[in-house]
Amino acid sequence: MMTESKSKNTMVVGIGGGTGSGKTTLADLIRKRMGMGSIAFLAHDAYYRDQKHLTPEERAKVNYDHPDSLETDLMVRHIQQLLRGQAIEMPVYDFSTHSRKTETVHVSPKPVILVEGILIFWEAKLRKIFDMKVFVETDSDICFIRRLKRDIEERGRTVESVVNQYLTTVRPSYIDFVEPSKRFADVIIPEGGKNAVALDMVIARLQGLLDDANKLSS
Repeated sequence: MMTESKSKNTMVVGIGGGTGSGKTTLADLIRKRMGMGSIAFLAHDAYYRDQKHLTPEERAKVNYDHPDSLETDLMVRHIQQLLRGQAIEMPVYDFSTHSRKTETVHVSPKPVILVEGILIFWEAKLRKIFDMKVFVETDSDICFIRRLKRDIEERGRTVESVVNQYLTTVRPSYIDFVEPSKRFADVIIPEGGKNAVALDMVIARLQGLLDDANKLSS
């Protein structure tokens, strides 16, 4: 859906789905296939709110799978800046301390803006920006195993803490927010990046949209 400030030859694509569903893998494959130089990538989980003002015990109790844990308004402003042809500084989040790092990632405007996250379709302010909404759907047991491995290997978590978080916040939030947001998707892809046929279809559709936009602007 086009917004008033949106460049006619820039496409915004959202990739949503549950944690561990394969969203990031799909996004990486799209970037590689279409060329890194043509895509600006924004991850919703880079926009987690800074919890430096809380004690470590308080930070651990925050529900990081709830929409309120993310600074979505900042992400929307950043997407709007990119659509106006302005570069942004995307936050970098430290999951081990639940706080933002001092450094940022410089993101320049590109023909495609790719946005990935578990809650992006729940947020109406994000949904109305997307030209294409892709939901990745994967069996819950596979998602949990992937999350368990990721949080232990990449985020220094213990098995007990991952299991406890999954049962108390991740699964309930999936039921409350992520699963219902699937109805807003244009395309639902089982298994994400492992689904080669669906990947080809998404890339072909995206390339077609870009070609059409370029023709209108020429």
